[in-house]
Amino acid sequence: MFDLELEGKVAIITGGSDGMGRAAAQRLAGEGARVAICGRRKEHLERAADAIRKATGGHVLAQVADVSRAADVEALVSATVAQFGGLDILVNNAGTSAAAGFESVSDEAWQADIDLKVMGAIRCCRLAIPHMKRRGGGRIINITNLGGKAPTARGLPTSVTRAAGINLTKSLAHEYARDKILVNTICIGFVKSAQWERRAKGGDMEGFYREAAKNVPLGRVADAEEFADLVAFLVSARAAYITGTAINFDGGRSAVV
Repeated sequence: MFDLELEGKVAIITGGSDGMGRAAAQRLAGEGARVAICGRRKEHLERAADAIRKATGGHVLAQVADVSRAADVEALVSATVAQFGGLDILVNNAGTSAAAGFESVSDEAWQADIDLKVMGAIRCCRLAIPHMKRRGGGRIINITNLGGKAPTARGLPTSVTRAAGINLTKSLAHEYARDKILVNTICIGFVKSAQWERRAKGGDMEGFYREAAKNVPLGRVADAEEFADLVAFLVSARAAYITGTAINFDGGRSAVV
């Protein structure tokens, strides 16, 4: 039996009310982990948490938080530890893709992207790590994307902030290996998510995904549940020798390893 040994572990998943984050939360809850999810929309977040509880019978905390705000991150970690007694797993998933040409990106857009994707992850890690040390170890996964490794034209500011996320991953992996805190990043390509659905504004999603799949060697767009399987493995006891890695979750699309 392939036991992930996640029973009783405590996880925080930012951006956990939709798409990949929600799928990961449900996967971990189904494995017996106690999960805190955060998002900015209270009613939507609570509906997601209730659906995960019903699907898994698991313990799920819904905490309204904007990770670009330091006070919200502090409240998220404090509420999780207060309810579940500790913290073992952090998945920094919050963030949307912002892609434009260099000359059209304002100072405000740069700062907003940095606050959300870079400082949000930094603050979550900084608050989570002391709790993980007290538990004798932990797992951190930073969700980035392919542009962080191989930027393309008109991919700013996301390609820069995601590159920072990859650097943060390697830096923390080196620093906290002795504390048995393993840090990895998943560099995503095309994955079915609410983000794409919002951009399509009610359009033909199947047609959109078919068109996107033409750029993927495997010929299809990934399901969020497949992403969740990878998250579950990386935070499990079965991945105890994996740290400091940047894993492409892209169906072979990226030109870099």
